[in-house]
Amino acid sequence: MHERIRTPRLLLRQWRDEDLEPFAALNADPEVMRHFPAPLRREESDSLATRLRTEIEERGWGLWALEVVDGPRTGFAGFTGITPIRYETHFTPAVEAGWRLAQWAWGSGYASEAARAALRVGFEEVGLDEIVALTAVGNLRSRSVMERLGMRRDPSDDFEHPSLPEGHPLRPHVLYRLRREAWASVIEEGPQAPSRPSGD
Repeated sequence: MHERIRTPRLLLRQWRDEDLEPFAALNADPEVMRHFPAPLRREESDSLATRLRTEIEERGWGLWALEVVDGPRTGFAGFTGITPIRYETHFTPAVEAGWRLAQWAWGSGYASEAARAALRVGFEEVGLDEIVALTAVGNLRSRSVMERLGMRRDPSDDFEHPSLPEGHPLRPHVLYRLRREAWASVIEEGPQAPSRPSGD
């Protein structure tokens, strides 16, 4: 379905072998991975990229490699897209929007711009009724992106991530939702520049 999606400044595309090295550097950065259990080793990062590439090949959509093509710095910046959630909890089955960007790409609105394009594919082409986003409670950067995308949180939806052990500081998660019927208002608002430096 989609191996390339163009936005004004970005390209969401299929993964390439040359993405592996910068992706590994991103996944080894403690600041980028602050809200994940641990940075990834090179073999873990390569395995993740291979899985994401395969999922796009099989489904036609997924977590695309993100490339900045028009900006102060260009090149591979991380990933953005939509993907089925792989574990069971109170809101699954569900498809989530996700992103992970290198530090140099923070603060320019890239995550919002790319995620908006991914949401469009999910709602208008895949035909999803709802897309969710989730993160650790303290990840305010990602939460601000979710809010700019028009996603809304109901505190009663917050949950304990089943992949993390009891008592882990990252186990409490927040859930944001966006229904297809609310998507029209997101389109009408258009891209929004961040008012302050953020993780997008």
